[in-house]
Amino acid sequence: MLDILAITTPIFLLIGIGYLAVMTRLLSKAQVQGLGGFVINFALPSLIFRALVEHPLSEVFDPVYLSAYVLGSVAAFAGALLFMTRVRRKSLGDSGIMALGMSASNSGFIGYPIAAMAVGSTAVIAMALSMVVENLLMIPTALALAEAGRQQDASFFITLRQTLARLTRNPLVIGICAGVVVALSGFELPAPLAKAIDMLASASAPTALFVIGGTLHGLRIGGMLGDVGQIVIGKLLLHPLAVFLLLLWLPPTDPALTTAAIIMASAPMLSVYPILGQRYGHGELCTASLMLATLMSFITVSSLLWLLETYRLPLS
Repeated sequence: MLDILAITTPIFLLIGIGYLAVMTRLLSKAQVQGLGGFVINFALPSLIFRALVEHPLSEVFDPVYLSAYVLGSVAAFAGALLFMTRVRRKSLGDSGIMALGMSASNSGFIGYPIAAMAVGSTAVIAMALSMVVENLLMIPTALALAEAGRQQDASFFITLRQTLARLTRNPLVIGICAGVVVALSGFELPAPLAKAIDMLASASAPTALFVIGGTLHGLRIGGMLGDVGQIVIGKLLLHPLAVFLLLLWLPPTDPALTTAAIIMASAPMLSVYPILGQRYGHGELCTASLMLATLMSFITVSSLLWLLETYRLPLS
């Protein structure tokens, strides 16, 4: 167990340092948000780009990983959507936003740093594949449902197309596409450019964790504990369980990738989740869910790593 804590404790210490920096007013929330913009627009795209150009594409686009992560995420999303619409009697738009919180992980800011300490360089490949799923499938689907729920006369497919069009300008998506193009072309980057990209990529994990901590300061759960608790349970327990069961059922692949897949799925929801929810009147709910999920993930992720190591689960 001490080995597991050696992996997870530095991650959450960095989150705590970010929290303390804002609490003690060494940095303002606006300054932390600026660091978050740096991570999303420069550091993480550089990390993904570097991963794609440094590994053969046949190694990066692992079909078993993609199948397990896609199907597991879709299963978690669909289950949450059905529960919210049929059992909780929520509207389609509200249910779509809540289902997104249960099925889309913070792969870049939390999943990757933990996976990197657990499985090494393979974590970069896992992050790139997970971000493809989150940015090109989960987010557009959830936002299309939310738009359809808010604008009953709007076509789901028109809304989905508009969302996908906006995603083409997303720096993370651009990083993925650029990495694939360079990898396929066989073009070798000039040494100064490659070094600059490497420096940006190396800054992604610690800065991202610091930003998460600073963002959490001042958030309150208030009277939303019921909805928040359901979102957090779905994200931290049901999503990784769905991915794990699919990995057991699918053909075996690289054990490091399968471990990384479960870690990615076990991470809290996207850091932009409150921003996405705010547009549909759920900013406080999404923010409170992110806060509680991030705090609880120290326990759930540490426990998951302990289970994987102790019982040598049959993933390979």
